Amino acid sequence: MVLHHEVLVIGGGNAGVSLAAPLLRDGAEDVAVVESQSVHRYRPLLNYVGSGEASMSSLERPAAKVMPEGATWIEDQVVGVDPAGPSVRLASGREVGCTTLVVCPGLEEDWDATPGLREAQEAGWAGSTFVIETAPVVWPALRHLRAGRVVFTVPPEPAPCGATALKPLFMACDHWRRQGVLGDIEVHLVLPGPTPLGLAGPDERLEQVLASYGVRVLREGRVTGLADRRVTVTTPAGEVELDDVTYAHVVPHYRAPRWVTESDLEGAGDAGLVDVDPQTMRHRRHPSVWSLGDVADLRTRPSGGGLRKQVEVLSHNITTAGSEPPQHYDGYTVMPITTSRRRLMLVEVDRDGRPAPTVPFPDLTKPRVMTWYADRYGLPLTYFTRILRGKV
Repeated sequence: MVLHHEVLVIGGGNAGVSLAAPLLRDGAEDVAVVESQSVHRYRPLLNYVGSGEASMSSLERPAAKVMPEGATWIEDQVVGVDPAGPSVRLASGREVGCTTLVVCPGLEEDWDATPGLREAQEAGWAGSTFVIETAPVVWPALRHLRAGRVVFTVPPEPAPCGATALKPLFMACDHWRRQGVLGDIEVHLVLPGPTPLGLAGPDERLEQVLASYGVRVLREGRVTGLADRRVTVTTPAGEVELDDVTYAHVVPHYRAPRWVTESDLEGAGDAGLVDVDPQTMRHRRHPSVWSLGDVADLRTRPSGGGLRKQVEVLSHNITTAGSEPPQHYDGYTVMPITTSRRRLMLVEVDRDGRPAPTVPFPDLTKPRVMTWYADRYGLPLTYFTRILRGKV
């Protein structure tokens, strides 16, 4: 017998849990969440773990503790989707049908896109704050450096708030400067584009920060190989070989889970993102399917702040079921970037890159201690007490 739920949410991360709660409050009587992991993580804190300012235990909670009251938790893994049903096939062999399907499993590391990265991580000279397994070992590898060559990267889109890959770079540089050794460390940054963000005002400030730390920037670059402490970077001007690398903080590329592509959910891009209307978040070909979060092709940079806007719109659009005009998501996203160990700039823009500040003043793109404090301490508390309950 095929199980059936009114609303079935694939993914028990920020997107799935914070959506399930308002769906239940807005009138959905039967909401189930498919999630195989028993531990729920507030992933933005991983950058602070990799910079010595947080522990793994501070960002982890049992998944059972964060599931909304009234939601059914299906502790299993999705291996296939029939969007016409709609229904999902689970690793256990079960099939679950539903009236409405929401796809939000997040993105997966695309290890094949960066040859040698996994091997370099296993050898201990590479790692990333974006990867659960390596985030705790980044800071021990960086904090005691006194000389050498270090490489950092910003991943190309799509990525889970890719701009925050600048956080471990700037926090490490600030630490080395305080220790008096920054001048003896050759720091390289590989950017996927010509500028850090592609946004004129914030980029000007970030370029000043990069220059102040003496960071050597490889623009429009892509790491195409790691081997024997050598990092190969391909740029429009040709290949650059960085030899004798002491440590490489290389963020992997990302893509949607393979079953998204295999289930006729993806759009035209190479990353296999779910093909939705970026304003309503409804699938373009399958009207009973919706998507939000990192895996959805919403034509904006994924972020937790953007997700909160998406949840509000999507809960309304699903529960009103056409009885009211759909609400629209304007692509709002936010990029919190530490420029030192105690200062952070907050960049908020809409889908077209226009400034979309949540407060009229002060200018939060100027690095401040108060925004660092909010990002490091205020948001994690708000996340577990309110965001996951769909109350922010």
